[in-house]
Order: sequence, then structure tokens, then C-alpha cells
Amino acid sequence: MDYFTIFAIAAGLCFDTFAVSLSMGMVRSRILFRQAIRVAMVLAIFQGGLTVAGFFLGSFFSEALKAVDHWVALGLLSALGIKMIIEGLKKEEKKEALDYTKWIVLFTIALGTSIDAFAVGISFALLDVEIWIAGLIIGTVTFLASMTAIRIGKSAGEKLGQKVEIIGGLILIAIGIKIFLEHILA
Repeated sequence: MDYFTIFAIAAGLCFDTFAVSLSMGMVRSRILFRQAIRVAMVLAIFQGGLTVAGFFLGSFFSEALKAVDHWVALGLLSALGIKMIIEGLKKEEKKEALDYTKWIVLFTIALGTSIDAFAVGISFALLDVEIWIAGLIIGTVTFLASMTAIRIGKSAGEKLGQKVEIIGGLILIAIGIKIFLEHILA
């Protein structure tokens, strides 16, 4: 497989992480650069790493995982999205935004948005792909997209004010539904 095709696949895979990062930037408009780097790195490692894991482990688990992967993504992302919406609807003085910099929250989001990368890794096992190069490209594109989205989100978050957490929750739920529908309708 040529590098252009791998870059195109990487761009397609990072749409979910771009949307999540945009939401993170909106909700945490005062996110520090080092926190943004950590978020982008975790998302990139999961995206690239699950592609490689799918390549090596996919043949063993492909049928079992295909049966539930879309349910897992829908559940994880919807639960976090609903929590954000509930927090967004609370009165201002009691409200505490979902902290994307907490490891458990970040890992949950990273896993939920990277399940498709695992499926891509499975398909790469059937093709002539240099998996380590592909994983690195996918991780790098995800990192750059995430950092860009966090920056855009920071600007939008300051303008949107109190409603950003509701919007962020809706984005997470929409991503979960998108992943679910892609698998159900495929």
C-alpha cells in the first residue's frame, strides 16, 4: 500500500479524535499547552497503537470484536456525553466541567474513538502494509489534528460560554452514534 493511501486512511480515522479534541478545547478553554500535548499524545498513541494491535491480534479476535465493537464505542462515548450534558445544564455555581485531563476520562475517550483504528489494523493484515510505518503515520496525523482542534476549540469555547459543555456532550454522543451506525449499516 502506498503512503498517500495510508495518509488518506489516517485522515479518515482522525475525524472522531478531531471532533473530541474540538470539544475538549471548547470545554476547557484555559487548557495549558502541556495538557493539550498530553491529550493529543494519548489520542495519537491509541489511534496508531490500536492500528498495530489490530494488525497483529485481529485475526484471533476479528469475528468476536466485530460483533460488539460498535456497542462498546456507543456506550463509552454516550455515557461521557450524557455526563457532560447533565453538567452543562446545572447551575453555574455548582457546575464542574468534565476534566479531560484525568487519565480515566482521557483513556475512555481515546479507546472509544480508536476502535475503528483496530478494525483498520485487521484489514491491513490482509494487505501488503508496512504496519509500523502505517501506525506512525496514523498516530502523527491524529496528533496534529488533535492539537489543531484543541486550539480551534479554545477560541470557540471563549465565545460560546456556558453552553459549550452541552455542545461537547452532544458531539461525543454523535460520534458514538456515527460509529454505531457505520457498523450496523455496513
